[in-house]
Amino acid sequence: MIEWKARGRAIVGAGDATPRIMGIVNVTPDSFSDGGRVSADAAARHALELVAEGASILDLGGESTRPGSEPVPADEELRRLLPVAESLATSAGVPLSIDTSKAEVARRLLGLGAAIVNDVTALRGDPAMAEVVAEAGAGVVLMHMKGDPRTMQLDPRYDDVVGEVLAFLEGRIEWCVARGIPRANIAVDPGIGFGKAFDHNLDLLRNLGRFASLGCAVVIGTSRKGFLGSITGRDVRGRAVASAVSSLAACEAGAAVARVHDVAAMSDAIKVWTAVRGWSEAR
Repeated sequence: MIEWKARGRAIVGAGDATPRIMGIVNVTPDSFSDGGRVSADAAARHALELVAEGASILDLGGESTRPGSEPVPADEELRRLLPVAESLATSAGVPLSIDTSKAEVARRLLGLGAAIVNDVTALRGDPAMAEVVAEAGAGVVLMHMKGDPRTMQLDPRYDDVVGEVLAFLEGRIEWCVARGIPRANIAVDPGIGFGKAFDHNLDLLRNLGRFASLGCAVVIGTSRKGFLGSITGRDVRGRAVASAVSSLAACEAGAAVARVHDVAAMSDAIKVWTAVRGWSEAR
């Protein structure tokens, strides 16, 4: 795998063979995934459960980015996130990632010990974000999104979705490196479900191996996405198996980190996949 570092430690090692699991902890009242777990204590307990189930990274989000969602001000995002991050900073035992596009939110949470900024705007949303990330030596996830959460799924169109997403991410990597963020600290996310129609999502997953050309670790986030519901006919809560299978397919193609809600299912899938690969290689 391609190495990914954050604050001087390896999140993904260059010689690692087993994908990492990033467990999603949504601290939003309208979260479509967590049923509105807005209590700081409940969110922290949920996060620790994800670690026990196999998450090696926790991704904390205080602003919904689901299709059609509205932005929230930084002070509200901080009100939601700070008590959870304060609790987990001393108890989680794994790196904390902050799902935010606001520099002030990132700065405050990095100050509590968070290691990663997961920015759906690829550091375009706030002109101060690159400096905050660079100064902290933080890891960063650059995601592709066409439009913004309010409008991204209205009618997304591409001539060549794989080529366009690759070109966008390559440009953002170079932009970040020019502003003092080491390439080794950068991971990329093709943005499944973010300004993508059904076929776009499948095209990206089928061609995920091409993203190795960027020279950065790949984070994949298919968990509970709408295209899985289109395939299986299941609602959000019934997509754990589909999420694990699609994430595992991405890992087979080279993704280093699977960002999921249902960590136990993903952990079991990776264990079986790793055992089968080991058996095959031994034969």
